Amino acid sequence: MKLSAVCRAAGFLALSALLPAALLAQSAPSPLHLIPMPREVRQTGSIAAPQGVRILLAVDVDDQFAASDFAQAMAQRGIPAIIGTAGESSFTVELLRTTSPAAQQRLQAAHVTFDPSMQAEGYAIITAGNAVTIIGASSEGIFYGLQTLKQMITGGSLLAYLHGAVIRDWPAMRYRGIDDDLSRGPVPTLEFQKHQIQVFAAYKINLYSPYCENTFAFVNSPLAAPPGGGLSATDIATLIAFAKPYHITIVPEQEAFGHLHHLLTWEEYVPLSETPHGFVLAPGQPGSIELITQWFSQLAAQFPGPFLHIGADETVSLGYGQTQADVQQRGLGTVYLDYLQKVNTALAPLHRKLLFWGDIAMKDPTLIAALPPDVKQNMIAVAWEYNPEPKGFTRFLTPFSQAGMETWVSPGVNNWRRVYPNYGMALANIQGFARDGQAVGSTGLLNTVWNDDGEGLFNSDWYGVLFGAAAAWQPGESSIPQFQSSYGAVFHGDATGNIDEAQRELIEAHALLKEQAKIGDASNGLFWMDPWSKDGMVYADKLRPYTHELRIHAEHAITLILQARAAATYTGVPLRETDAIDALELGARRMDFIGLKFQLADEMSAGYDRALADQGDKTKREMLSNELSEIGGIDGRMQDLRNGYSLLGDLYQQAWLRSNRPYWMHNVTALYDLRTQLWITRADQFRSAIRQYNDSHTLPPAGPDIGLPAPHPAVAPVH
Repeated sequence: MKLSAVCRAAGFLALSALLPAALLAQSAPSPLHLIPMPREVRQTGSIAAPQGVRILLAVDVDDQFAASDFAQAMAQRGIPAIIGTAGESSFTVELLRTTSPAAQQRLQAAHVTFDPSMQAEGYAIITAGNAVTIIGASSEGIFYGLQTLKQMITGGSLLAYLHGAVIRDWPAMRYRGIDDDLSRGPVPTLEFQKHQIQVFAAYKINLYSPYCENTFAFVNSPLAAPPGGGLSATDIATLIAFAKPYHITIVPEQEAFGHLHHLLTWEEYVPLSETPHGFVLAPGQPGSIELITQWFSQLAAQFPGPFLHIGADETVSLGYGQTQADVQQRGLGTVYLDYLQKVNTALAPLHRKLLFWGDIAMKDPTLIAALPPDVKQNMIAVAWEYNPEPKGFTRFLTPFSQAGMETWVSPGVNNWRRVYPNYGMALANIQGFARDGQAVGSTGLLNTVWNDDGEGLFNSDWYGVLFGAAAAWQPGESSIPQFQSSYGAVFHGDATGNIDEAQRELIEAHALLKEQAKIGDASNGLFWMDPWSKDGMVYADKLRPYTHELRIHAEHAITLILQARAAATYTGVPLRETDAIDALELGARRMDFIGLKFQLADEMSAGYDRALADQGDKTKREMLSNELSEIGGIDGRMQDLRNGYSLLGDLYQQAWLRSNRPYWMHNVTALYDLRTQLWITRADQFRSAIRQYNDSHTLPPAGPDIGLPAPHPAVAPVH
């Protein structure tokens, strides 16, 4: 924990009691905090905007939508926003296309050029006095200019400020996307998906790819989608229509080779499975290509975009079942790439480019180079790697780029199997992969969210999602410190810096476990682990020196979050995206509980060892009774652990239902119930030891019969 951060957070609350709200509002971030950071920014000064903004009428229908979206965002922050020529305002916004004489005059007066590279999605913002002009050659450019302007306005209601600037900006990568796992647990509600689209667009993401193994409701495969956990045709049509004015293309990803276990458990599909009820389609079975053709024909009819994503990653059991002889004869790479060619041929009538994961094919660069020209032209290799790579990421791309294939890069937010994403790992991974992808000509970035164990909450992932948006839009290597100092202000409207510091605290907590304790990071497995199980005792030995520091990081994060909330209440400018703040706080509380659980387990074992040693000493009976009560009595440590799991389970369920359908939730909440019940049972068992001591002043030996483990060498009695 950094002392300076503690002082800053505490000092803000102390000063806030003395300073008028208007003065607090004037302490706006400087330099200007923007995500993504535009290529060229020249600040021109700030003006108070208590009367809000007036947006001059736009002619183009798309620009009218962009203006309406901007006005709604301002209204949500309590900032008056008027569309039209009438009405009072603190400043005006005019939307101009580059072809208009007025746009040319504004550009010339501000000494701003609109280069050809800006035509597709670029924009210019010119602030002069109390007037802002946004200029674009396309509806995308106007829309993205308004998204930047949203961030240039800080505060809310009467405390709003416009931070003026002259900006030229355009993206480094054509496709900037999110791949969201909808097949290993949480399936978002339609309303939350709409919210995702709005937020994606606000940070210039233009592609959303729902990842599905068995989540699409296929007409020809009605067994695939689970009740309450599938995307219907109505859902899809609604999302596509909603996303269009936000300039977001929805690209369906349906696994077409591996990751099909949920389908292949059905007896009907066993003949197509490489191994019975397995994970991988057997490419030699004629029905495999027929099934894939049926699926993607339906998806092509439902999704109008230029891409379909066929997955095809991690085909780990290929060659272990029905295809074994073929793999032994021709080789794994040949069999794999032959199947991809067959899929490409079968889906050619759909006239879509096919995305596929590059992890298997990259192992055979010679075979990639030998692919037919039509396959190279029509298929896009999405290279993925989710760890930082000190030596760079080029090796994941060159097998495809050197063969003349288009490539995208795919980093990850490192949320999988974590109590909260490990953003220390994620930011370095995203930064490096985007940089190296741009260097070798990759045209897209597909950032990934995975829910391997089904416990992920997307509201925990926005930090990594927004940095991915920045890294794909900005040229070269995006600055992590710049992003980290901007996120809280831009995404949450937090003027204190506390949300940013809370994120850093959890990054440091993960690093503590990985780099010092050498046990990986703060995983869900560690959270659920029984500290008195065989594995728990092994981990306890490694974790014991670091539990205090782990908890200090987590508790400091919680404190910072609560202080940010209090400051927002005081100024009257509410924080934004509070569900994500709740998820951040839940992550910090779960991380703190990991440390508490192992601490209390040690204390109970050591306390009972002391009680056993002192049971014959009449002078210590009162102290010994207290020792037993602290283990298993009212407000004892066993009840602390019961209470911890119970409370966190309640908070988790609330967080789940804010964004997801009820489908699957019980698989996770059952774990909270199970662990709550474990400590209820142990407390009940331990009361027998208390009763025995009250009756005879003797104690049974430690063991599972009284809810305690047998003595462990690492937990020595303390006297």
